[in-house]
Amino acid sequence: MNQKVLVFLLPNFIFGIFLFGFFCRKQKSLTGTLPNPAEDWLAIQNDRKSMLASVCLKNNLNRSRSKLDSHVTSQLFVEHKHKFIYCEVPKVGCSNWKRTIFLLQANLNAEASEIEHDHIHQTSLIKKLVTYPPALQKEFLNNYTKVMFTRHPLERLVSAYRDKLLHSEPFYSITVANEIRAMFRKNKNTSEKVSFQEFVNFIIAKPPNTLDIHWKPMFLLCDPCNIHYDILGKYETLGLDSEHVLKVIGAPESLHYPSLKRYGSERRTNGDITLEYLRQLNSEQIEKIKQLYQMDFFLFNYTMKYEEYFSSSE
Repeated sequence: MNQKVLVFLLPNFIFGIFLFGFFCRKQKSLTGTLPNPAEDWLAIQNDRKSMLASVCLKNNLNRSRSKLDSHVTSQLFVEHKHKFIYCEVPKVGCSNWKRTIFLLQANLNAEASEIEHDHIHQTSLIKKLVTYPPALQKEFLNNYTKVMFTRHPLERLVSAYRDKLLHSEPFYSITVANEIRAMFRKNKNTSEKVSFQEFVNFIIAKPPNTLDIHWKPMFLLCDPCNIHYDILGKYETLGLDSEHVLKVIGAPESLHYPSLKRYGSERRTNGDITLEYLRQLNSEQIEKIKQLYQMDFFLFNYTMKYEEYFSSSE
């Protein structure tokens, strides 16, 4: 190396080491410890659990039951090798989590990208908790790592509409769409796609417990006040939370949560897109949809001030 270059670089290198040491000492003097990302993540987890527990208590959502609701156990997927239970919340990365569970129990004999969307939702290789007798259900819940992921309720709602009503999946684009048209249109035979306003009116007209899982409130799907989840992940921190889940359950280091999309050319539902759809609703619709998802907002600490939230999240 050129001697002049070496003379120039060496003082800068030494100064860099000095600065690093200074900031580490500063951090230690303020907190008593060096920065620890794992501890930061655990602190966030504790905050999420504390918030959930206090809201459960305040709203009398804790119940002692000898048997779990079959609607809930149908949402819980069991992976025995790593003693892992995952609650499926549609529109919160569940397809990729089911791919991950498939790979966990298949000894990584496939790539996530090889597993088609329809196959992963139809396969019988991933077992649901509901298929086991009550005694085994209780045993698994007591001894396995239980995980659920949530998403801002309004973003999840918009994502469900875009995914199910704007594409050609027969059950939703035909059967459900025809039911909505019959409820809100004079000309019931029109083939024009269901609008977001019609979709929202359809949802708020039904009892919450009867709603399709893609837009059913998240707390009704996973019953987090009575199933004590070890990890509460969020779509907003999906990558980080997923990596921690895999680490906690002892997954192979080579396995990572995939980020595959069903409709590759389409933008994921984000804050901008969510606002675009919510602005199509009137104030009465907004209030009713907030009321429907009220417990999701409270339990999982999401703000109802969606304009401010989504504007600042981009």
